[in-house]
Amino acid sequence: MSQVTLKGDPVSIGGNFPSPGSTAPDFSLANDKRENVNLSNYEGKIKILNIFPSIDTPTCALSVKRFNDEVSNLDNTVVLCISADLPFAQKRFCGAEGVENIETLSAFRDISGFANSYGVAIKDTSLQGLTTRAVVILDEHNKVIYSELAPEITEEPDYASALSAIN
Repeated sequence: MSQVTLKGDPVSIGGNFPSPGSTAPDFSLANDKRENVNLSNYEGKIKILNIFPSIDTPTCALSVKRFNDEVSNLDNTVVLCISADLPFAQKRFCGAEGVENIETLSAFRDISGFANSYGVAIKDTSLQGLTTRAVVILDEHNKVIYSELAPEITEEPDYASALSAIN
């Protein structure tokens, strides 16, 4: 079990966070049409998994918009923004904010399965049942080339380090 903080207070995180060199676990998540997708849907692409608690929080919204801007400069790369939010909320946010370069995926059908297999399950505090903030980058064959479990949930990920892992 890992630990991060929420406004300085400790938060327990369950599951096994993927480390560079490991093979990413598969997932089944809902896209904006509520269709189930998994890693094979993105075969042959570099995948940036931007994982966060909720798209309706300021820091999470900033990370979605920032990766939306950054991915437009990257070839053969898809950004998957993953949270427990319903696909309706994710789609509403992207439409309202003009976010078009990323894909949102919802773990609402099996939040604990996804969160535990990726080591991002918040086990206590008022956010229990959601995912903590993390970035995991997978190569074309689903090998982890970068992983960051943000030490403080309310802070943005290290975009520069994440994006340099791709280049």
